Amino acid sequence: MSSLHLEFDVAGNNFVSAGSASNEVKLTLKKLGVEPAIIRKVAVAMYEGEINMVIHAGGGKAIVDIFGDKIDIELKDSGPGIADISLAMKEGYSTATDTIREQGFGAGMGLPNMKRYTDEFEIESTVGVGTTVRLAVYF
Repeated sequence: MSSLHLEFDVAGNNFVSAGSASNEVKLTLKKLGVEPAIIRKVAVAMYEGEINMVIHAGGGKAIVDIFGDKIDIELKDSGPGIADISLAMKEGYSTATDTIREQGFGAGMGLPNMKRYTDEFEIESTVGVGTTVRLAVYF
């Protein structure tokens, strides 16, 4: 399989379109014949990243590169950044507002799930500048 490059704009505070990029990647992987277990890992990790950008960062960009042996995902935003990454990585920790939680989001599982469902996980964040998460899933 040759490489395939996809880019998506993720709209901030738009819960109607949240998850559309991960869904499109999921459909693309199905068409390419990628096994369902790999598709699930990619879809879960990417959805969590999209939701984080929608809730916390005012949106961002998702860049996906599909190769013959792996899928690379870069989630980049220009939001407020994460002051304490180790705290943000703790299951259940969230800075989501009560309004967001009432909608069923903000449980504090986004970053932990992104790490759990990928083979490589890297996060860089600068307060006041934004956050970039790089993920890789091998198959």
